[in-house]
Amino acid sequence: MTPDRFFSLMLLLESRDAVTTHDLASALGVSLRTITRDLNWLRDAGLPVTAQRGRYGGVTMLPGSALDLTRLTPGERDHLSITGLDEKQREELDTSAESRRALSKVAVTRTGRTDGLLPLTEVVHVDSRPWLRARADGAAPAALVGPVRRGRRLRIEYHSSSGARAHDLLVDPYGLLAKAGVWYLVADCAGVPRMYRLERITAWNEVDHPRRIRANQTLATVTTALVEQWEHDHAIEVSATIDHTQLDRARRILGQRLIDQDIHERSAAGHAVTIRFRHLEDVRTLLPFGSSITVHGPAEVRTRLHDLAAELFQHYTSSARF
Repeated sequence: MTPDRFFSLMLLLESRDAVTTHDLASALGVSLRTITRDLNWLRDAGLPVTAQRGRYGGVTMLPGSALDLTRLTPGERDHLSITGLDEKQREELDTSAESRRALSKVAVTRTGRTDGLLPLTEVVHVDSRPWLRARADGAAPAALVGPVRRGRRLRIEYHSSSGARAHDLLVDPYGLLAKAGVWYLVADCAGVPRMYRLERITAWNEVDHPRRIRANQTLATVTTALVEQWEHDHAIEVSATIDHTQLDRARRILGQRLIDQDIHERSAAGHAVTIRFRHLEDVRTLLPFGSSITVHGPAEVRTRLHDLAAELFQHYTSSARF
């Protein structure tokens, strides 16, 4: 359990008489399995957490076990209540020092361990950054969080992945999203919700006008809708066979775009899958797999892969002459 989720979980348990694991999972944005592990961790750590089954049951903290939150400043509570950030992400938001002070104040209110075990903070380290990601050159989260919190419109210069030139956009920000080690600005542009990668925002300035976000919409609701749309929106379904030795690699790279078709069956020809892409050009993702992936259809995907492979062959055939 991360320190910030521990803090948020304790606040939830102390602020309610009884709360279900479903409510805890929803409030913290994690799975039921994660909440169960967290509750077991609290019990193992000696905190008096009890669970009562039944219609009027739920998870509760026994009286007298509350954290002394009066020692925290409003700013410390505000920063520490951001759930799910690792230490690097807190540094990027310029909040790591305040979070450490808050955690140290919470820690001194707890009774010492008597079981001789080392603290989890000494034996567990969390780093949610993706592997081999280069340092971003765009906007830093700490630089944008101030303008976003002031509730102003922003004019940004944004370099999209599909074009070489920058776009000048007027946006109404909801806030910042940290997902899979990448920071995004979540904002409406002409009333349409969008996610903008901070590393592609090369310039920005505040507009002297309050933001105009849609009614009854929050950062959480807009982010959830955008993520679900991105994960399920697709225009092309590719039927393919993947060599068994490359299946795990394909799952890591393609993620939820890859759907197993023969989970319980093995074939000498390979593993049958369906791969979903938003655009035809996205099939470039399959090139690194070489002949270990065989695309059966649709025809336009096979044609595009053939053309891409021919271009690659021609490129290296021409360069070999020099």
